[in-house]
Amino acid sequence: MNMNEITIKLASEPDEFEQIHQLNYRTFVEEIPQYAPDPARRLVDRFHESNRYVIALHDGRVVGMVAFRANRPFSLDAKLPALDSYLPVGRQLVEVRLLAIEPAWRRTPLCASILANVVHTTVSAGYDTAVISATTRQLRLYRQLGFVAFGPVVGSAEAQYQPMYLTLEAVGSAVETKSALRRGFTERGSPLPRSVNLLPGPVQPHADVEAAFAAPPISHRSPVMIEQMARVRDRLRTMTGARHVQLIPGSGSLATSVVAAQLSLGDAPGLVLSNGEFGERLAHEGRRAGLQFDWMQLPWGEAFDTDRVRALAARLPRGGWVWCVHHETSTGELNPIEAFAQMCDELGLRLCLDCVSSIGAVPVDLRRVHLATGSSGKGLGAYPGLALVFHNQPAHPDATRLASYLDLGHWASRDGVPHTVSSNLVGALDAAVARATPERMQRISVLSAWLYAAVRSEGFQPAVPIERACPVGVTLALTGGEQAAALGEALERRGFSLSFRSRHLRERNWIQVSLLGDPPQYAVEQFVQALCQEVAPETRTRTPLKAALPV
Repeated sequence: MNMNEITIKLASEPDEFEQIHQLNYRTFVEEIPQYAPDPARRLVDRFHESNRYVIALHDGRVVGMVAFRANRPFSLDAKLPALDSYLPVGRQLVEVRLLAIEPAWRRTPLCASILANVVHTTVSAGYDTAVISATTRQLRLYRQLGFVAFGPVVGSAEAQYQPMYLTLEAVGSAVETKSALRRGFTERGSPLPRSVNLLPGPVQPHADVEAAFAAPPISHRSPVMIEQMARVRDRLRTMTGARHVQLIPGSGSLATSVVAAQLSLGDAPGLVLSNGEFGERLAHEGRRAGLQFDWMQLPWGEAFDTDRVRALAARLPRGGWVWCVHHETSTGELNPIEAFAQMCDELGLRLCLDCVSSIGAVPVDLRRVHLATGSSGKGLGAYPGLALVFHNQPAHPDATRLASYLDLGHWASRDGVPHTVSSNLVGALDAAVARATPERMQRISVLSAWLYAAVRSEGFQPAVPIERACPVGVTLALTGGEQAAALGEALERRGFSLSFRSRHLRERNWIQVSLLGDPPQYAVEQFVQALCQEVAPETRTRTPLKAALPV
């Protein structure tokens, strides 16, 4: 059987519906004696008017089908009282019924391809869990697909059915681990089910960004590429208020190295401020670059006292520098860069910022900032791979003291493309920056406030209080005996990708939930429900914040 000759679609034509009734009859009357025979040899399902059907056509003939509907009551409601008591809490349910495949097509990927279409259609509509009455003759097939049995067997002695449910996360795991299912899901180009991306990076790009990334690559010397590079740089300048920005192939860490290299060109000392992992990385990078600086190193999650910061900064000569992180991703802290900018203006100092996780996620004003770093991923919502360095003074090459890749002036020359830059990454960033609107930032902020309140109400302990937190997610300090790694893996199995594997999170038993990818609210609500199911209520503690933080 050639799957290339199969068309899978939603039924829409009168002839297709008539063939559905006939296949329904052959399967559920003649093969599985569930209904009484009828001389017309057609069976119209009692829910036909509200059913939607995915069908497989071969030369215009329906050779496979399945029906689904979200309207309650389901057919399974009549067979199994208190149906919801058997099911995971907080799910968006759809009932899948009447799976029928012509015998000649049963040992092909056709069944998986039909179900892939159902998954794609229902997920797009916001549903994440399917319930079925599975014929006991095919339980092995359903279990391979990830279905879980619940409740007693229902039906008659001649036609017995096992109630089962399937979550989006389970079908995704099944497809990823079973090559036969993967072939069925990809044979017709149906996308594999995705987990909910709650990572601080890489984030889930919007479809527009994916499409731009998938465009054919072009030369970095081509006029089209130069024009696109100019456009995305202009958009980034408009977004931040910075006079200049360079796009360098690499990660946000490379951008940090470029800033350290620029500071090394002068003799002025500086001050590094840290209250988390990424602030400490600035100090370590400064040491590697041979910079002279004081280091105000606070315990993670502790807020900066601006008076203490000013007292230290005042010891620097005019022309010195202060370097800190805006959004300290490790804890979720949003540091007060406006106050630091005002302080630096008054003391004649140059402010440098790590804005890798804040640009694109929250409003960022770089007009009074000497140097700042960003990344194409994270808050901007594109793919990782481009380091961003913002500067408000012209940068000139220094071939005698800096390697070309770390020389900001070198990148500022020749239209910002002195070396090969991926047109795909630039195109994706261009599309992402166009979508990084105030409305998107507000949507993420509102959802973050809901998430923070939800986890607090359930007894979980954020690493920093909400009044100091960046409104793009939450870092949770586990204090009830749970291990972050085990909990993170359990949540992954439920279909939620979040950050817990970084060494700095493992050492503190923290997990991190990020909304930088702008996930839908229903997905975040389901995450909270899954979190509560994985962590027993009696182990959730409401200890004071200081007790939950390392000293």
